[in-house]
Amino acid sequence: MSKGNKDLLLLVDALSREKNVPKDIVFTALEAALASATKKRFPTDEIDARVVIDRETGDYQAFRRWTVVPDEEHEAPSYQIAITDAALRDPPLALGDVVEEPLEPVEFGRIGAQAAKQVILQKIRDAEREQILNDFLERQDNLLTGTVKRIERGNVIVESGRIEGVIPRDQLIPKELQRVGDRIRAYVMKIDRTAKGPQLILSRVSPEFLVRLFELEVPEIEEGLIEIRAAARDPGIRAKIAVKSNDPRLDPQGTCIGMRGSRVTAVTNELAGERVDIVLWSDDPAKLVVNALAPAEVQSIVVDEERHAMDVVVDEENLAIAIGRSGQNVRLASEMTGWEINLMSVEESQKKHEEETTHLRALFMEKLDVDEEIADILIAEGFTSLEEVAYVPLAEMLEIEAFDEDTVNELRSRARNALLTEAIVREESVENVEEALLSLEGMDTDVASKLAANGIVTRDGLADLAVDELTELTGMAAERAQDLIMKARAHWFEPAAETAAGA
Repeated sequence: MSKGNKDLLLLVDALSREKNVPKDIVFTALEAALASATKKRFPTDEIDARVVIDRETGDYQAFRRWTVVPDEEHEAPSYQIAITDAALRDPPLALGDVVEEPLEPVEFGRIGAQAAKQVILQKIRDAEREQILNDFLERQDNLLTGTVKRIERGNVIVESGRIEGVIPRDQLIPKELQRVGDRIRAYVMKIDRTAKGPQLILSRVSPEFLVRLFELEVPEIEEGLIEIRAAARDPGIRAKIAVKSNDPRLDPQGTCIGMRGSRVTAVTNELAGERVDIVLWSDDPAKLVVNALAPAEVQSIVVDEERHAMDVVVDEENLAIAIGRSGQNVRLASEMTGWEINLMSVEESQKKHEEETTHLRALFMEKLDVDEEIADILIAEGFTSLEEVAYVPLAEMLEIEAFDEDTVNELRSRARNALLTEAIVREESVENVEEALLSLEGMDTDVASKLAANGIVTRDGLADLAVDELTELTGMAAERAQDLIMKARAHWFEPAAETAAGA
């Protein structure tokens, strides 16, 4: 049953003009107000109601709604219907579907003008905020320049025209003092459309803020002649950026520094005196790490692709420079390059090399059943595992002067047999391991075998481990260990119904 109301259309037109918002926004607000008034006709039941207004005639209809839910979740009959009851009523209905019945609409004049107006004005305010936000996003500018409007519990509220943003306390540069009325810049970290106050969440400590500041100061970056490929910060103290030139005539470091340091100084001043190291980018990770550790001079680097780590050797004179105050230089270099950097002196490197050689010699002697001389030849030729002995191309092994063809074939055969034996042992060791642990994404037989050897045979057993415990047991990188533990814990946070269904 529908109601017609010319006054309703006149109200919509007036509010739309007054607030400069689309008529559909006002209609939506009115529908919400009428639905709210309809619900009040059922004081003893918490019903779900919907009102739809004809945009042309002003006629409106009201409906009472029930949502189809599982039988075990059917707790509110006033607005829910169990799936078994829904099937009897209309077989095609499925979970989440909505059943509606017409209701007698309330009179527009009786819904309470003040209550309706509040709902409408709130909807309009929300629409205005959304429009302002969309206008800002259309500019595709993630750097906001504004004025400190107020400070609430350490959070800084920034106003830029009709836009408001908030810099949370933990996104402010430490020891930086902000006052009401100060001009301030910040990076738009994310947008919170559910917030009642400022919707833009800003940051002055993110590496992206540093990158955007350089883009403002260095026109060549905006033109695409120079790229900032990576950045890392210790906010307010020190930062590193890696730059690359797309024009061979341009020096990327000098261009970013500017005449007499003018460009980098402008960025430093904006960041409360934060010192910025400008590093030359290289696609070679080892070269990039060498550049990132400057001014320390690196003697040698050993790259471990599997652990995504590098052992960097520097002499005693350069060790303190490479580490930096409180480990700051090596930490920033690691963050910027994305590689774990293990700094060590020449003596520490030699000691580590001797330990690895001793371990490798013992491995070859035991698994290949060879004497120390043969094991040392393999080590000297660069072999670091049984897999390499077994599967390195035959032609490469035949190039070793100390070995003839028969010796090479015998070594390869023994290595393959040793690997097969190890694989069988691993398979047997995981026989008692829980299937949920074995099927975990990122799990493999080798890791499962190492866990089983330490009494960890269930998914929950893995989930209870700390990251450093898992890395110690398996030798895997910390990043992979953390990812594996989080996946093992995932089922702890699943809804009870899903867990039960999975069981």
